[in-house]
Amino acid sequence: MSGFKITELWAWVTLDDGDGDEGVIAFQSSDGTWMPLVMADKVRMDHMRPIAEEIAAICPHPVELRRFSIMTVEDVLDPNHLLE
Repeated sequence: MSGFKITELWAWVTLDDGDGDEGVIAFQSSDGTWMPLVMADKVRMDHMRPIAEEIAAICPHPVELRRFSIMTVEDVLDPNHLLE
């Protein structure tokens, strides 16, 4: 059995038409937890589209689906060495 590898990330992003700021949109789940609309594959991201559409309908700014596919490892936290 092969493991799932994250090769890209997908995110629903809102654009501020004033100062150019951007941010990942999020929703509050039924248990009260805030969940950013970021996923590791397009299939799951497509399942989040209805939520993104609901947010876009009440948001005064455009909402874009973005794919990030260049990956660099910036740091590794090794659990065997964190408490030394």
